[in-house]
Amino acid sequence: MTLWNGELSFYPQPRHAPGFSVPLLIVILVFLALAASFLLILPGIRGHSRWFWLVRVLLSLFIGAEIVAVNFSAQWSVGGINTNTSYKAFSAARVSAHVGLHIGLEGINITLTGTPVHQLNETIDYNEHFKWRLGENYAAEYWEALEKGLPDPVLYLAEKFTPSSPCGLYRQYRLAGHFASAALWVAFCFWLLSNALLSMPVPLHGGLALLTAGAFALFSTFAFASISSVPLCPLRLGSSTLTTHYGAAFWVTLATGILCLLLGVAVVSLHYSRPSALRTFLDQSVKNYGSQVKGSLPLILNNPLHKQFGALDLTTSTNL
Repeated sequence: MTLWNGELSFYPQPRHAPGFSVPLLIVILVFLALAASFLLILPGIRGHSRWFWLVRVLLSLFIGAEIVAVNFSAQWSVGGINTNTSYKAFSAARVSAHVGLHIGLEGINITLTGTPVHQLNETIDYNEHFKWRLGENYAAEYWEALEKGLPDPVLYLAEKFTPSSPCGLYRQYRLAGHFASAALWVAFCFWLLSNALLSMPVPLHGGLALLTAGAFALFSTFAFASISSVPLCPLRLGSSTLTTHYGAAFWVTLATGILCLLLGVAVVSLHYSRPSALRTFLDQSVKNYGSQVKGSLPLILNNPLHKQFGALDLTTSTNL
């Protein structure tokens, strides 16, 4: 890089608006396609069992989609401030902007949006992602950001999460993210197992699998929450201090874990207290079919040959 007007030049950067990550978007589309496919065949289910299957399938799809989607979400811990801060290195120019920090299980997302967006003859709208998942090198991504000449607030927050930073944020969040992600994938496996077992005449095992899925989902939130017991470095931007709090992904995962536990406890309790009622509840389609057959008109088989031969008066005579 060479000097231009006494300042270092910077590489031009494409502006990326904050949004969904590609894996998260794929997960949402897959589960939406499954839900839409079920809704298309829903009118073919007769009687009251239609509403039973509607609630059962959509609730199960929601639990599965949530367990998978939060692995790729950057909304586990979030924070944001409006501040007046320096913009680029070796420059006295300052900008008024909103700085956002979004922490997920696989890395962090840092946003910088000017207020207004157009300042200093350019558009201030950055959305940078730094990953620490297995197979990724966070330090290398940080050095690439330095070479690109990203704004000071982005580099400042990214530097706090580097492995060499004395804050220790990298080790805390990376370890917590690995444990939480592993627990969520185990919960997803038990969710699949519970769906299979609840469709078979073994509701007790299905309830136990659902209990286990809920336990692992709750463990993922506890693993991520363990970082809150460690004092964090202050994140100062200008005259303001950025603080974080648990985001939507954390609370939705906690609610899903509790929901799985409640459903599992209900299935196990009914199995021991009223097993016949549980089997009837889980076999709504069979019950509905049986009631239709029972309430229908009797089936009469008419054989046309019956009248033909039944009307004949057969007599036997012998002439001696």
